[in-house]
Amino acid sequence: MVNKALGIFAKWLIISLSLFVAAFMVHGVDIKDFWSGLAAGALLGVVNSIVRPALVLFTLPITVLTLGLFILVINALMLQFVAWAIDGFSVTGFWAAFFGSLVVSVVSWVINQFFDSDTKFRVTRIGGR
Repeated sequence: MVNKALGIFAKWLIISLSLFVAAFMVHGVDIKDFWSGLAAGALLGVVNSIVRPALVLFTLPITVLTLGLFILVINALMLQFVAWAIDGFSVTGFWAAFFGSLVVSVVSWVINQFFDSDTKFRVTRIGGR
């Protein structure tokens, strides 16, 4: 139970950190303060866990037709929804949401590479024994 809670906490921090990186890199994605970023990270994690799978299922035909590229549109819509719901987090337009969601995805993926599946920190040794 503790590992599960620690895993959820780690995912929340990873998503929040990736949102801060997106706000730094993408013009049009803004975070007013630290707490708004944490709240946006928490809501984005919940939305990605509950709403996103349903949207992916309902849009499966167009996703197949676009060879999976429509998933990027769904990710942008999820980011815009979070911006609508959280006061200190804003996204100004679809393209800001699109590129912001790309940054969030890439940064989250890179950070997750340092964790095992149960979110224990992993150190990979390169070369030598």
